[in-house]
Amino acid sequence: MVCGGGVRGGQTIGTTDEIGLRAVERPAHVNDIHASVLWMLGLDHLRLTYLRNGRAERPTILGGNQMLKELWGA
Repeated sequence: MVCGGGVRGGQTIGTTDEIGLRAVERPAHVNDIHASVLWMLGLDHLRLTYLRNGRAERPTILGGNQMLKELWGA
């Protein structure tokens, strides 16, 4: 559930299999979801870094695209 940030309530994006284990329609990677949530909080996932073991890392290091079309229905 996402409240605020301009997201319309009551949306369902994609579908899962009959037991809810795997995405069947419109799958999204966790990095894409993370990038979208960070954007809604006003943070740029490409510029956000944190120190881990003495080096700067990004939370979406392997990628991440914002799913704005799906969230806002644009």
